[in-house]
Amino acid sequence: MRTRVRGWRWRRNPLRRRSDVVEAWTVLAVALLLLLVAPLAGAVLGWWAHDDARATAAEQRAERHRVRAEVTGRVPDSPPAVQGGRERSYRVTVRWTEAGGVTKTATARVPAGTDQGDKVDVWFDSQGRGVAPPPDETAVWQHTLTMGACGAGGAIAVILLGHSLVRAAANRHRLAEWERDWALTEPQWTRRRA
Repeated sequence: MRTRVRGWRWRRNPLRRRSDVVEAWTVLAVALLLLLVAPLAGAVLGWWAHDDARATAAEQRAERHRVRAEVTGRVPDSPPAVQGGRERSYRVTVRWTEAGGVTKTATARVPAGTDQGDKVDVWFDSQGRGVAPPPDETAVWQHTLTMGACGAGGAIAVILLGHSLVRAAANRHRLAEWERDWALTEPQWTRRRA
């Protein structure tokens, strides 16, 4: 039957080494860092990412404009391209009439399943190129949560890596201390001279 003594690294006893005390304090520090610093790092990074994503979305909304256009080009029979994880889309020719009565034609991405003659919403930049719509609030929050989780995960990885390095150094020191003590004790046990 095995008996486990809890907290032995904190109590004074003849078997406790300095490396045991260092390791005990390190475990306590790692627990506090994991409970306090990692979530805080994730929250700070998420907050920064949210502000940055909202600013980027507002900037894109300001420089891009949406028009309601009619699909005039022939829709290809091949499977549509996937664009950055967004819905599948085709590049086809579309036509729309601006407020001044001027009719314009351009190539833009339209959702899969669109037929010739359908009306779709397409987005253009200031140079008249077809672009993806600006990110909506859902995309901003997805970016925020992803960056926050990555920040917390990165902090956890750094903390655990630091703990493993300290623990490896403590083990080396512990073995050196045991070796030094055994060099003093062995001659008494084996009746050999060192």
